[in-house]
Amino acid sequence: MQEIKGLNGEIERYEDLIDRIEDLEVYIALIQETGEYGEYRELQVGMEELEKRANEFKLSTLLNGEYDKNNAILSIHSGAGGLEAQDWAEMLLRMYRRWCESKGYGVDTLDLAPDTEGGIKSVTLLVKGFNAYGYLKSEKGVHRLVRISPFDASGKRHTSFASVDVFPELDDDADIDINEKDLKIDTYRSSGAGGQHVNTTDSAIRITHLPTGIVVQCQSERSQHSNRATAMNMLKAKLIQLKEEEKKERIEDLHGNYSQIAWGSQIRSYVFHPYSMVKDHRTDVETGDASRVMDGDIDEFIDEYLKQKALS
Repeated sequence: MQEIKGLNGEIERYEDLIDRIEDLEVYIALIQETGEYGEYRELQVGMEELEKRANEFKLSTLLNGEYDKNNAILSIHSGAGGLEAQDWAEMLLRMYRRWCESKGYGVDTLDLAPDTEGGIKSVTLLVKGFNAYGYLKSEKGVHRLVRISPFDASGKRHTSFASVDVFPELDDDADIDINEKDLKIDTYRSSGAGGQHVNTTDSAIRITHLPTGIVVQCQSERSQHSNRATAMNMLKAKLIQLKEEEKKERIEDLHGNYSQIAWGSQIRSYVFHPYSMVKDHRTDVETGDASRVMDGDIDEFIDEYLKQKALS
């Protein structure tokens, strides 16, 4: 149903583009006929909006990967640096939530590890919407922050890191075999919203795939069974993604730690001091408006990444 809804949405976007083109053609003919060239500025605004929508529609046609149309599972992990890095991870969480809101995507929190001192150690989100994975796969990697730390009384500049991992949500019947002997399954106490009604049941699930070292966990439901099912789907998605990236035919052939995100290879830098800039190191796209980016406006980075991947 989500795919049908998404495809219908693409058709509506196409028809809207055609309507806008026809409206602008009539407007141009009217200006030429009446000689009211004072209306040119309004026409220019309409042309710029049409160009923006046309580029967005063209970009959506690049999302033709097997899983691009799927929901996305996005995880953020703070790097070394304690409170500073945990605060950065929470800032990224807000940025992605704002982006999802602007796209009309739903967001469920599958797992959250806050810190009592501040910020978050890690979080895993399920982003629900047509082509969610197709767009968000561009965000996978290490994100670097440079700023004057609000936690440093001496006002020194600090550099913080957080990693973002993205993989598609798969159906329950995804075609992949996992040997139960390769799994280490732990239960732990899930955390609630706080106060007197904290969810203290041992319903949270952590699954480790021993051959690859992949770890997934879920605590979004009170049912241990539901959390286990969700975690298994997350594991399948990561294994399929890893198999594709390493061009392997069998999961059994994959060994070693799951280390697709390396701390020495950041994909994007966010600089708040001594100047304001966000730069993507893969595409060289940059902007001086870091506040706008942190408010969720990351489309220019996503767009250029997808364009370059389509040409490669």
